[in-house]
Amino acid sequence: MVQKARPKRTSSSQRREESLSREQIIEASIELLDNSGEGGLTFRTLSERLATGPGAIYWHIANKSDLLTAACDTIIARTMTASLASVTTGATPQAAIRLLALAMFDAIDAHPWVGSALTRSPGQSPMLRIVERIGQQIRALGVPPKKHWVTASALLSYILGVAGRNAANGQLARTQGLNRSDLLEAVSTAWSQLDPEEYPFTRSLAGQLRSHDDRKDFLAGIDLILRGIGSPHRR
Repeated sequence: MVQKARPKRTSSSQRREESLSREQIIEASIELLDNSGEGGLTFRTLSERLATGPGAIYWHIANKSDLLTAACDTIIARTMTASLASVTTGATPQAAIRLLALAMFDAIDAHPWVGSALTRSPGQSPMLRIVERIGQQIRALGVPPKKHWVTASALLSYILGVAGRNAANGQLARTQGLNRSDLLEAVSTAWSQLDPEEYPFTRSLAGQLRSHDDRKDFLAGIDLILRGIGSPHRR
């Protein structure tokens, strides 16, 4: 079977495609994702943002899935670099994990699409960066090798799960035209009116829900996990 030759690019079109860098495409994609979510990121809107044709983008990026992964990887790489820079000399592994976790919490809060993008690329670079950083600290804690996977999974699941839910709550409040305080007040009021016999515990949390701090609660959960990691080794 004779394969059709690919159409030759003219020298002008090739120069135009090469002049647009992969980094420019990714930065523009991040802006679109932050402003409009995944639904707002299309090659057409991206072409309009960059004032170029789709071909110039396809020169660097194969498809939307690859573009989303690349954008996510850029955010995660920056987050890892920033969290590493904030670790002081002599800091404990626990302190390093707390800083990493909080950096991820803030990154996903600022870029809500990152959470879902990570779940779609479990074996690719963005997730690998996080696993590696967590894993190095788990080793430093003296966790036995046979417990590395379950320990890393617990931390990873907590970080991504709680950070993703926090970002989703923020988006929900914005779509309903509410700020965080208004949303918490509404939920707290609803919980306080629950049947005291059917929901005694949930009803008792209504007051705490109204005034809680998401970041502090997140770090408190990280501390609970870290204490659980350390306690078997002390025994």
